[in-house]
Amino acid sequence: MDLIPIKVECHSGYKADEYPKNFVWDNIEFEIVEIIDCWYEAYNISASQTVDYYKVKTNLAGSYMLKHEVESDKWFLRV
Repeated sequence: MDLIPIKVECHSGYKADEYPKNFVWDNIEFEIVEIIDCWYEAYNISASQTVDYYKVKTNLAGSYMLKHEVESDKWFLRV
């Protein structure tokens, strides 16, 4: 599994970065039209280090897996 750094624009509602709205990969903007699934992993008992995952469908056909490292606020495309 490879992780490619990407830029992501998120919806902020009751919390910051509530869910991704679009992302840029290889200078191409992908609009997220559906979040198919989402889940998170916590890496310690206090859950201060968490990672959010999103399986998304985009306007350019295809589904993608996004990884968000919450503490560092870094986003990656899993390929």
